[in-house]
Amino acid sequence: MPRGQKSKLRAREKRRQARDKNALEGQASPSPFFDCPHQTIPVAGMPTPPNMPMGADSTYSDTYANTHAQNLDEKSSDDSDDVEDWCKDPINHKVVLLVQFLIEKYRKKEVITKADMLKSVIKTSKNHFNEILKRASEHMELAFGVDLKEVDPNRHCYALFNKLEYTFDGVMGEEKLPNSGLLMIVLGVIFMKDNCASETEIWNVLSMMGVYANKKHFIYGDPKKVITEEMVQLKYLEYRQVPNSNPPSFEFLWGPKARAEISKMKILEFWAKIHDTTPDSFATLYEAALKDDEERAQARAAARARTATTASSYSRAMMHSSPPY
Repeated sequence: MPRGQKSKLRAREKRRQARDKNALEGQASPSPFFDCPHQTIPVAGMPTPPNMPMGADSTYSDTYANTHAQNLDEKSSDDSDDVEDWCKDPINHKVVLLVQFLIEKYRKKEVITKADMLKSVIKTSKNHFNEILKRASEHMELAFGVDLKEVDPNRHCYALFNKLEYTFDGVMGEEKLPNSGLLMIVLGVIFMKDNCASETEIWNVLSMMGVYANKKHFIYGDPKKVITEEMVQLKYLEYRQVPNSNPPSFEFLWGPKARAEISKMKILEFWAKIHDTTPDSFATLYEAALKDDEERAQARAAARARTATTASSYSRAMMHSSPPY
């Protein structure tokens, strides 16, 4: 066997052993969110196949391809081998293409049909359509925080919906995919850290997913600006200096808009999906999420009662103030 091939095999065996060791350590870890398993498609480094067809206006796609090449240069040769091996799988290759297709459809607000997916992306892999669609849907959910749902079963039409079904999508701009996935990750870390997480804790978790404070990300752009400025301005996050810290340090809390619009159970369900488990696997957090749901239900009931009382009082007042005929 050639020397170079032997070295490559030894390197791969070392990586396998390291992964096995990390898996064992992860099982004993008391903090589940710090042991984020690799996704079916790596959120931070989904490989871009060569000669990928891109439209003339594929701004996102162009950035995606260019930054991915840069990311590969910055990775170790061992990591590059892993990505290369991953991308050689024909099913994975189709998953990448389908994610690109869904991104463009989302940007252009066009209807997504099974027929178009088969014709433009799946082609000769029709027998694997369901698996390819499932993996691509999972990536869209975990990376961008959007769900792919079938809206017309008869014609097999699909649409992408922001998991945070309020104003977050529209405010962030129509020209790019929402940063809902990033926001849900940050909210999850804050939830896990007893509703207040230091800036260091946030970036420790994000760096494990390939998202760094001072490095442009091919999905999220400038993550630090998005988290500390855009999401703060939208009141989804609160970013404040820790009192009496010297040198100054900062921490994150849920912002008023997040507390009003997003349940802790929704965030826990998202994190459970990342870990390929169920929300009740995180017993303490699950209890807290259930309590949050109960408090929200009580608040809604109280609000409805106040509205009904106000309406009734207004009706009585109008009746008493009406002149007799």
